[in-house]
Amino acid sequence: MIQTKVSFPNDRSKEFHTELKQRVKQYFADNKISTHANTEMIVKTVVLLSGYVLTYGLIMSGVLPIYGNWLLCLVLGFFTAGIGFSVAHDAIHGAYSANKKVNYWLGLTMNLIGGNHYVWSISHNIVHHTYTNIDGHDEDLEVAPFIRLNRHIPYHWIHRFQHILAFFAYGLATIFWVFLKDFKKLSQKSIGPYQNKKHPRKELITLVVTKALYYGYTIVLPLVLLDVTWWQFLIGYLTVHFSAGITLGVIFQLAHVVEETEQPLADESGKMADNWAIHQMRTTANFAPTNRFITWYVGGLNFQVEHHLFSHICSVHYKHLSPIVKEVAEKYDVPYNIHPTFFGAVASHYRTLKAFGRKDDVSMPMAA
Repeated sequence: MIQTKVSFPNDRSKEFHTELKQRVKQYFADNKISTHANTEMIVKTVVLLSGYVLTYGLIMSGVLPIYGNWLLCLVLGFFTAGIGFSVAHDAIHGAYSANKKVNYWLGLTMNLIGGNHYVWSISHNIVHHTYTNIDGHDEDLEVAPFIRLNRHIPYHWIHRFQHILAFFAYGLATIFWVFLKDFKKLSQKSIGPYQNKKHPRKELITLVVTKALYYGYTIVLPLVLLDVTWWQFLIGYLTVHFSAGITLGVIFQLAHVVEETEQPLADESGKMADNWAIHQMRTTANFAPTNRFITWYVGGLNFQVEHHLFSHICSVHYKHLSPIVKEVAEKYDVPYNIHPTFFGAVASHYRTLKAFGRKDDVSMPMAA
């Protein structure tokens, strides 16, 4: 929740952002291509959505033994995360298509997998992308009370175990997401910079209807149509969410909670030290840029630096923008954080969790 109003100085080091935007604009002009989805992105969308539907259908067919269905639950979770990364995420950012209706309907795939496109558009698009890694503002740093992703918050004894607990928390995050988070957000008077905002009736209706449909096809139908006990169903259901949750959680944390990224604070007047673009460079990191599968599967979010600077551009282009961003960053002596491999980034996140879990790694007094 927003504690104080934060602002970024537009007159400080703005040359970096100005040149970067010009260079990226020139890239698309020189190559005569759209900033939106291309054939590669459309094919990926078809593959992920088809994979989700077919995996669900195979589970519901009941033709496989119980252990086969359990493995399919793992697969369904990976398709769930993939749709979130590569379809819903781009669409809700308005990056998938120049047509707003296409973005809206593809954005509803977020509702298909249990979330809510409207809540995500506020909490992620606006709050996270504006106040990245700022304590008390970026809600992505607030996974659970027993997980300390920010060294500016009070230390509790349980944080010493967070390098283990965090990954379980990530795995259970989508359970909280589909049953509580969206309802909680729309019941709050304020979400980030939206103070005392009255949410559109259409969005409230959409939330209720799509949640009911999601509960219907993921809970009611399997219990009614499949020959399984309640506890077998529960194991399968939790498996779907754990595989989706830990995949989503780890990927997003690798972008902002690793050793190189910063967590700057505003001064007493609420002003940040850097302008918005440089703030993004200091608080964001890329990983595994040459890994083709990860780049395909996570919707280019391993190029998180490019995403934060150009979220209106479809993720399929980020790998081509990366050399431009890196070159301009070097010119202006701006950090360009990157881990060459996925496991190297995971190891850095793990070390960061351990560091933030130490009693001597605090910038605020320990909690009572």
